[in-house]
Amino acid sequence: MKSLILAAVALATTIGLAHAQDLDAGEKSFRKCAPCHAVGEDARNKVGPVLNGLDGRHSGAVEGYNYSNANKSANITWNEATFKEYIQAPAAKVPGTKMAFAGIKNEKEIANLWAYLKQFKADGTKN
Repeated sequence: MKSLILAAVALATTIGLAHAQDLDAGEKSFRKCAPCHAVGEDARNKVGPVLNGLDGRHSGAVEGYNYSNANKSANITWNEATFKEYIQAPAAKVPGTKMAFAGIKNEKEIANLWAYLKQFKADGTKN
């Protein structure tokens, strides 16, 4: 019984560490985005809109950001699946977007980046 409990604790710790590593990797991946986008409590629109509260947000909805007509009419609700499709090739997903980024092809990197972004609520605080 003691061995079973120790194994469960070790597994839970490993899962927690893997999650933290994914967030760390996502934060590193976000460096590719940071010249144009911001996240966090002090985030402001840059060349691209802030990415706070991205999960569940409708495309073209950040207050004060001047979106292209393509983004305003894209009718995307951001979630893991739509983000994954978009970030692989933004111009292919939304022709006419102002986002001049070739995309990220590595699925693990995309998952890590999504995990990092998803933790930011609309006000920039973390979940």
